Amino acid sequence: MTRIPRRYSIHLLLSSGKEEVVHFPTLEAFQQWYTSALHSGAAPDAFVNVPIGDLEGEYLLVRAGSVIGLRVEPLFGTLEE
Repeated sequence: MTRIPRRYSIHLLLSSGKEEVVHFPTLEAFQQWYTSALHSGAAPDAFVNVPIGDLEGEYLLVRAGSVIGLRVEPLFGTLEE
């Protein structure tokens, strides 16, 4: 039986050494955001809206060039926080 994640935790590794965590309900939602915001060739000094998964209409703003790494973690259990 295949387990299906309840949501995905995305860890944004920033050039300042900080790590920000946001959540997406599906992997497809993350991929759509990633291709439209970061992978589309945005200027490195341009701000990118990162949706905060649990808060409707609220965003984290980061510069596109400051994101140096991503870690995608599927969350299977109950919603922790």
